[in-house]
Amino acid sequence: MSTLRFGFRYWKKYLPLSLLSKGFSLIAILCDLTIPLLSAGLLDYIIAYDPSDPPAPGMLDFLYTGRLGEPGTWQLFGSLAAIFACVLCTRLVFLYCKNVTFQWCGLRMECTLREETYAKLLSLDGETIARYNMGELLTTMNRDTIIFKEMYSRIFMNIFDSCVVIAVSITLLAVLDTYLLILPLLLTPFIVVALVCYLRRARKLFAAIREGYSAINLDVQENVDAVRIVRSFAAEEEEVRKFDKCNENVRNLSCREVRLSAKFNSVFLAFQQVGYVGTVVLAVLLVLSGDIALGALTAATTYVTKIISHITQISRSFFMMQNQLVSGGRLKRFLTEQSAVPDCPSALVCSPRPHIQLKDVSFTLGEKQVLKHISLDVPYGRKVGLMGGTGSGKSALLKLLSRIFDATAGEVLIDGKDIRDYPLEQVRKEYSYVFQDVFLFSNTVDANVAFARPDCTEDDVTRAAQIAQADRFVEKLPDGYQTIIGERGMGLSGGQKQRISIARALVKGSPVLILDDASSALDMATEKRVLAAIKQHCPDNTLFIATHRVSSVMDCDEILFLRDGEVVERGTAQQLIALDGAFAAIWKLQTSDGQLDDSSYGAEEE
Repeated sequence: MSTLRFGFRYWKKYLPLSLLSKGFSLIAILCDLTIPLLSAGLLDYIIAYDPSDPPAPGMLDFLYTGRLGEPGTWQLFGSLAAIFACVLCTRLVFLYCKNVTFQWCGLRMECTLREETYAKLLSLDGETIARYNMGELLTTMNRDTIIFKEMYSRIFMNIFDSCVVIAVSITLLAVLDTYLLILPLLLTPFIVVALVCYLRRARKLFAAIREGYSAINLDVQENVDAVRIVRSFAAEEEEVRKFDKCNENVRNLSCREVRLSAKFNSVFLAFQQVGYVGTVVLAVLLVLSGDIALGALTAATTYVTKIISHITQISRSFFMMQNQLVSGGRLKRFLTEQSAVPDCPSALVCSPRPHIQLKDVSFTLGEKQVLKHISLDVPYGRKVGLMGGTGSGKSALLKLLSRIFDATAGEVLIDGKDIRDYPLEQVRKEYSYVFQDVFLFSNTVDANVAFARPDCTEDDVTRAAQIAQADRFVEKLPDGYQTIIGERGMGLSGGQKQRISIARALVKGSPVLILDDASSALDMATEKRVLAAIKQHCPDNTLFIATHRVSSVMDCDEILFLRDGEVVERGTAQQLIALDGAFAAIWKLQTSDGQLDDSSYGAEEE
């Protein structure tokens, strides 16, 4: 599918209004092209009228045959002036209607493109999104949508207007005198050759400029997210140098674009001036020979000027289209991305008490095999602990459960049915997920906790915060639950952010709760209270806990110890300690220095 056809999919819904806009434009153009003929009549039949030497026959002679007044009289002048004013007013009215309608169409298309790119962003899996950096995504969702819609709303309208003007002007010139068409026809091949030479250079340059803006967006986004790291390393000057380098690159590219546009405009302006001067000379010769009237001279030069200027405008439109095609190509690439985790349109509904199974599951991310032959049976209500070193595959296994990733081999089942046979929305409703990388929105504490259920009550929010041991520090904030926290939770400690994240998952109320290293920033005493409260208030829920602390999984029904994506040990805590393997070694290490002793922590972290 070409970029033009891709964009037409979005434009066609506004096609009726677009055609109406072109109808308005057509009427405005005909009015505009009538004005030179009226001006010629004023000159020939009013200003320079000589009864002894009447002007040569013209297109609007029927206006000057006595119906509106005799030639050379004030009556005819008044009639022509009235017609002139009506034509001008009609042109202005239809120009206004044209501008309103085509701009409305363009803004609606822009809005639709932005909505679809955002929806696509939310539908793509993490692996696919990782192919794009943040600067690329921001440029695609903002700058590209604006630029691309301009091709359909403005550029195509300009090309349509120019083609109509050229066609009508050529017809009028042929009626006045066919010799007047010589210069436009001679200049057109040179204009086409010049256009082709510039288009290729313009396309490459616009692509480079777009990449430059993406780099700037990425640099700004990274520094917003990493502002504390930059300051802690006193690296402000280095970051400023990096930004200046990106900014200077865009400036240099933009200067090249300005120089190229200036050359382009100069060349086509030269063609326009040659056409105008040549037509004046040719028309004067025709007037002197008596082939056309003096008024026709002014009309002819106007029409030739319009032909050359609109050929130039078409060329300029094609020049600008190179930028829009670059943006359209990026949009097309993003919107036609296929998610590695496709949705299923089936009507299957997950049960409120899911039975989860993994059968010989393996998972490869990129070229690395992250999980190898994992089998697990988790009836509803079972508590499962996952332990292992960094990169052992704990988080990857949990993400397979909610189809953040899909297994590359084996099956993940819910109630005996393959998880890929359920709609994504149904699968993800089953899980309340607390990620190890906590993200909080720039909003109130209340809104962050109620994110999954915006319609929940204040009591639901408060209860979840109490279970997550977050209520005490939240109540001490300036506005309590109505306190607006900074972007990504800036202003809160790591433990505070984790507890709000846990409260958010509890408010969702799904039958399966996943804690992916969700208490790593909490002290041991607070973590123990959080887990105890969760088990007390959600005793029947299935619970998955991925952690590096043995204290978090001591009372789990089953513990899996992973190494390099494989389960090397499994069983209860007592069975694994008796096994005296990897789990037992960590248990001895963490218990020998008192890490499991609550008394080592005198007060709860706030």
